[in-house]
Amino acid sequence: METGEKLNALTEAIIGAAMAVHSELGPGLLESAYERCLGIELEERGLRVERQKILPLTYRGIELEFGYRLDLLVDEKVVVEVKTVEALAPIHGTQLLSYLRLSGCHVGLLLNFNVASLRDGIQRVVNDFPGPEYSSASSAPSAFRAVASPKEDS
Repeated sequence: METGEKLNALTEAIIGAAMAVHSELGPGLLESAYERCLGIELEERGLRVERQKILPLTYRGIELEFGYRLDLLVDEKVVVEVKTVEALAPIHGTQLLSYLRLSGCHVGLLLNFNVASLRDGIQRVVNDFPGPEYSSASSAPSAFRAVASPKEDS
C-alpha cells in the first residue's frame, strides 16, 4: 500500500506541473489542450502518465464498457481531472470520487484551468486516504479539500 506521505509528494509534484502549464498558457484554452500540455509537463518531470485511461464499470459481475475515461492517471496512483469551467461544481468532485472508488486510487485532483490563478482552481479529493491526516470520506462533500499543496490541509 502506498503511504500518505508519498501520495502527498506526488500530488504536490502534479500541482507544480499544473501551475507551470497555467503560467505559460493562461486561462481560456480548451480542456484537451491543458490535458495534453500537463501530460507533457509531467512526463518531462519523470512521471508516468496515461491519458484518457479507460475505466471499466463492473455491475453484478458484468464488466460494462461505457467509455468512462480518466483524463490523466499519474504513476498509477493519482487521478487527475482537467476542467475549463467558470467554477468547479460539487458534481465535479462527486464524479472524481466515483472514479477513485472504481479505480481503487486514494487521491485525485480536479484542476480548473479557466481561472486567473490556478490556486483558485484546485481541489483535492480523497477516498480511504492512507495516514492519520485524512479520514475516509463517507460522502462526496466531506471528501473535498481545496489546496495549493497537501501541507496546507493541516
